[in-house]
Amino acid sequence: MPLALLALAVSAFGIGTTEFVMMGLLPNVAGDLDTSVPTAGYLVSAYAIGVVVGAPLLTALGSRIPRKRMLVLLMALFTVGNLASALAPNFGLLIAGRVLAGLPHGAFFGVGAVVASRLVSEDRRARAVATMFLGLTIANIVGVPVATLLGQNLGWRATFLVVSAIGVVAMAALARLVPQVSHEQHGGLRQELGALRDRQVILGLLTAVFGFAGVFAVYSYLASMMTEVTGFGESTVTLVLALFGIGMTLGALIAGPLTDRALRPTLYGSLAALAVTLVAFDFTVHVKWAALVSVVVLGAVGFMTTTPLQMLVMNKAQHAPTLASASNHSAFNLANAGGAWLGGVAIAAGWGWTSPTLVGAVLAVIGLAIALIAGRTDRAPVGGSRVVASSESMPHMSEVR
Repeated sequence: MPLALLALAVSAFGIGTTEFVMMGLLPNVAGDLDTSVPTAGYLVSAYAIGVVVGAPLLTALGSRIPRKRMLVLLMALFTVGNLASALAPNFGLLIAGRVLAGLPHGAFFGVGAVVASRLVSEDRRARAVATMFLGLTIANIVGVPVATLLGQNLGWRATFLVVSAIGVVAMAALARLVPQVSHEQHGGLRQELGALRDRQVILGLLTAVFGFAGVFAVYSYLASMMTEVTGFGESTVTLVLALFGIGMTLGALIAGPLTDRALRPTLYGSLAALAVTLVAFDFTVHVKWAALVSVVVLGAVGFMTTTPLQMLVMNKAQHAPTLASASNHSAFNLANAGGAWLGGVAIAAGWGWTSPTLVGAVLAVIGLAIALIAGRTDRAPVGGSRVVASSESMPHMSEVR
């Protein structure tokens, strides 16, 4: 494994930690800044807004910047955003800090996925992208629980100071380990925007919005389900979330090799498995051991969709994959917000704490239907994970130093 992938994974670890840690720190932030927990919840939305806006905007603005330099600059912005959050004197400035920290998220993963895919041979590109994503999944196992515990004992500001330190380490690793790409050509903003008009790219992004929304329809209310329905105590919630992170890690490990062998079948299979798992979860959530197993499986099949979707939009964007790759993370965050909202609507309608599982299953089926339509109408079927690019925009391995 190239050491550059380790630098990308460390960066992803920091990003994943700051994205999800706020959920566990809402009571601490609310108490310190004299606001309510529901109002403090806007801090989660603020980060997601930063991702959705920043992914296409920053990628477009940096379309002519060498990718290694772009990665370092994005991580610098991430570090500044977390430092601003740690030092925010009031709730309004904390909101601004969260938006700032979220801005580079999608752009980083978009550029990082393209770089990762070009560090290895053609038949291992999906595994390279999945390796970068491992940092994000491990953050849910280690980073988020430890950062939450730190924030609860030393204050929530300490959490964001530590994440800022991780950002500095990641910047150093990126500068030291990620190679320069010789003779790298950039098509510019017009070419990047043009790639987004491809029908297959649009269908891939829609698949991400609906399919991944099925995961977040349940994940957003997982803690409540475990306490209100399964019967676990609040102290067990951290363990449950860690199990979900373990499932995500397993999903990333499995998805890489499968996507390299057969991209679309991996996508179809993961979305179908997600729908089945969500339906089954409506029953297994009532039994403690079965609920815990289902949490791991849900994390695995849910995250198995990310690598094939990432590779799909990169393939179909052809000569300008960076903006499409980054936009995919905007789609994932729209899925986050939309899934959480629809799951909440079901609960508010009086359908019960487990109703988001069936809502999620419907969303996963819609995502699968879009994926099948895309595969059916694709004039150039994707059998593997090869990133399509011309010789001008895709350097050969011999040109990477």
